[in-house]
This record gives sequence, C-alpha cells and structure tokens, in this order.
Amino acid sequence: MLNSNEITPAPNYVPLIEVMRAGYAESVHAGALAVVRPSGEIVMQMGNVERAVFPRSAVKIFQALPLVESGAAAAFKFTDAELALACASHSGEAQHVAVALGMLMKAGLKLADLDCGAHAPTRTAAARALAVAGEEPSVLHNNCSGKHIGMLATCKHLGLPLEGYTAPDHPLQLMIRAGMEAAAGVTLAEAPCGVDGCSVPTWAVPLHHLAGAFARIGSGRGITAAQGIAASALMEAVWANPFLVAGTKRFDSDVMGAFPRQLFTKVGAEGIYCGYFPAAELGVAIKCADGAERGANAIMAAIVQSILAMPKLMPEELKPHLQPKLTNWRGIRVGEIQPTAEFVEQLISVLFPAVV
Repeated sequence: MLNSNEITPAPNYVPLIEVMRAGYAESVHAGALAVVRPSGEIVMQMGNVERAVFPRSAVKIFQALPLVESGAAAAFKFTDAELALACASHSGEAQHVAVALGMLMKAGLKLADLDCGAHAPTRTAAARALAVAGEEPSVLHNNCSGKHIGMLATCKHLGLPLEGYTAPDHPLQLMIRAGMEAAAGVTLAEAPCGVDGCSVPTWAVPLHHLAGAFARIGSGRGITAAQGIAASALMEAVWANPFLVAGTKRFDSDVMGAFPRQLFTKVGAEGIYCGYFPAAELGVAIKCADGAERGANAIMAAIVQSILAMPKLMPEELKPHLQPKLTNWRGIRVGEIQPTAEFVEQLISVLFPAVV
C-alpha cells in the first residue's frame, strides 16, 4: 500500500469554473479532479491528483460501514431512513431531526453522548422556525448527528467505550481508518490527520486514491465481501431516502432523487466532492482550491452531465444546480457559472467517450 504521508508535492490546481458577468470572467474557481475505475485506472484527471486532501464529510459512507458490518444496524433495527441519515450532511430540517431522535432512542443513547456539538439548521427556514418557537438548536440539528449516533450505536453494540469515540486512536476510528485504507489502497497511519468540524478524525488521502475508493466501494470490486455488502446496503438506503442525506434544494438530494441509482454523490467541506456512477463503474473525487462549495458543486454538476449524458431538457429542480444562473436581488439575470473551455474540452474528448 501507498503511504499517503509520502505524497507532499506542492498544490497544482487548474481553472475549472468561471463565474461570468457581461461575458467576462469575473471570478475563477481552480481545482483538481480524478475520475477512476475500480482497477485504479485514471480515466480523467485535471490538476495534481497525487496531492493528499482531507476528504471531510464526503466519506461518511465509509464512516458508516462499521455500523452495518458489525451488526449494530440490525441489532438496533435501524431502518433505511436511519441508515441514510448515518451517511448524511443534513440541513437540520424537521424530518432530519425526527429521524435522528428515533435513532437515538432505539440505541438507548442520550444527547450528551454526542460529541458533534450543536449548531443551527443550515436550512434558513428551519433555523427561523426554531427561533420563532423559542427553541435552541441541539446536537440533533448538527448536520452530522446521524453519523455520530451511528458511531455510538456501533460502539455500544461492540462493547467499546462511548467516551472518547471521536479520538483518532479509539478502536472505532481505527476500524474506520482501516476500511478507508482497504478501499483507497493507501496506508494512513502516518498521514496528516485533522479534526473535522464535528470533531471526528479526517485523514488526508491522495485525490486519485479517494476517487478509486469510491469506485471500489460502489462496485464491490477490490474490497472484502463484508465491506461490499455494507456499502451496498448504505447506498440503497440513501437512494431510497435522498432527502435525508442533504435536504431541501441541496444538490445531493435533488440529483439522486431525479436519477435514482444512477449516481451516488456526497459533498464535503472545503470544496470536496466525491461520487460513484454505477453504470460506468467510475469513482470521482474533486477538490476546489478555494474551498468554495459553489465551485465544487459546479465541477461535480459538469461531471454528472457528462457521465449521465443528460439531455438539455432536465427535471426543473436540477436546473439551478446543472445550469446555474446568477441573479441580483431583483431577480434579474446578471451572469452564469460555467466550466472553463479547458474543462469542457476534457469532458467532451476524454470523459464522455469513456462512458458511452
């Protein structure tokens, strides 16, 4: 296996997205991306795909694997909706909180057990409703609450200590790291290890190995049978409940809802996006250099359109994601967000022929 700590070349990002106003590129989002087969073959790359990145919340499906593999999900009778929430970066809307509460009660856990911290719902309407009701946000509103309840349920089922479950050397986190290593084909023991926004460890993984991990976890190739079964169960749960993995007007929920079982996508903080496309058996990993979700969304949207070869007529709810327009406060269109000419050329000449 590759030791990702040995991969430390300087960042090398290329312009991928232009923010246009009056036909002029007002801003540019640079980044790097890799599209990889389960074999590890790189189908398409732009920028430095050898550089390790922190995958952040994009790898929640890997963090949920022990929940299924250990038998904890079955023992606590978690439903597909609850498994989907374990993979989610949700918006803290009422349905998300209700599912999280159900998981908490089934596992016999307390709010105080969760180490993710509390924050207001990221969906403005949900945050406003909470404020109008005179209520404070709880850990259940945290976008990672489902993941944390899943982790705690796994610990409880396996007899592991609940206290300190987010520490990098906790047995559960070591299980998660081992699963990532197996799928990505890297050794992470000496890799840079940061603390994610919800307090769990995040190990840096070379970008093309991250894409390969999604190709393997989605296809079931190159991983253990148990890992493949668990990953399949989690993906099926997400596909059956796309709203729960993100929320209202969120890219992941909208695109997976519109094209069921045709793709699995997951956003991560600081400009990370990852995904898997079953028909083509391709894993994707993206890093937007400036950490902007706007840029990362646009990069992933361009790849989605190329791999799925979607026609110009698309579901109405996807148009803001796949054909983003800029409007001012009066609703007047003032510009658009689009792939750069170099990115379009690669999508047309390299990626599209590889999937048709």
